[in-house]
Amino acid sequence: MKLVFAGTPEFARSFLEELLLLPQVNISAVYTQPDRRAGRGKQLRPSPVKQFAELNDLTVLQPGSLKESLAQQQLAELQPDLMVVVAYGQKLPESVLQIPRYGCINVHASLLPRWRGAAPIHRAIAAEDKESGISIMRMDAGLDTGDVLATAKLPIQAGETTGSLHDRLIELGRPVLGRVISAMPDILNSAIPQNEDNVTYASKILAMEASLNWFKPAHELDALVRALNPAPGAYSFLGEERIKIWATGVAAGSGQAGQILSVSDKGIEVACAEGSLVLQRIQLAGKPVSDMPDLLRGHARKFAPGIHFSAGPKS
Repeated sequence: MKLVFAGTPEFARSFLEELLLLPQVNISAVYTQPDRRAGRGKQLRPSPVKQFAELNDLTVLQPGSLKESLAQQQLAELQPDLMVVVAYGQKLPESVLQIPRYGCINVHASLLPRWRGAAPIHRAIAAEDKESGISIMRMDAGLDTGDVLATAKLPIQAGETTGSLHDRLIELGRPVLGRVISAMPDILNSAIPQNEDNVTYASKILAMEASLNWFKPAHELDALVRALNPAPGAYSFLGEERIKIWATGVAAGSGQAGQILSVSDKGIEVACAEGSLVLQRIQLAGKPVSDMPDLLRGHARKFAPGIHFSAGPKS
């Protein structure tokens, strides 16, 4: 089967690797987003998919948009049987969906129709969902609205972060994609429409969401901290200093929202609207991430009981 792959981040790279292991597959080209400037030097940095594709001598194409007629002509000339899309980073126009012989399929990191959209793993953690999974769908013109070809579920574990769930979903989903490809094209006839009554949307994470609002319940803030780990990371202000918060727990303390209630080697306990949040691993501005014993040896006065974190997001 002649495939074209489209993807950009590490999540996508893992599924491209899976496709290379399938003997019945020939990958004609790999589409990925144009190189972006990153790091302190703002150097152009290729995506994980591009780096992997080039290491495996695959043709890499990086059009600014697949809406351009030249990019669509180039894709049509490849005469693909199927296009596999995983976290590509741009919505495919309907004209592109019609180019491959069997259309386009997408690997999505949720149990559709829950968490359609850009940040399904983050949103599942933040919403304190009990389970997540992988859905492979036949793409149509909507946003993650296509009929589902296969799903696989897993429970979201206590203390799960976006980073840990991301990695577990890759391991869960890789063999599922292999089975779907092996069953092509017959599997297209057994696709199941999504239930529109159960739709939720996983919008992109906004910068303002990372600022902890202490007027919320502690369990919600704990879930948000885990959802934003490893990126972009939750934070709060202590005076003028922005402090990143990487690991937390929930306790039953009470006080004014944002007030430090107690400090020990187990963490810094901060009052919330309901209960209290225990900060277990934090990062001072310009410093590495610290566990509590190391942090308090040099900065205990900064976190004395009675001191307040900013109560909510700054405007």
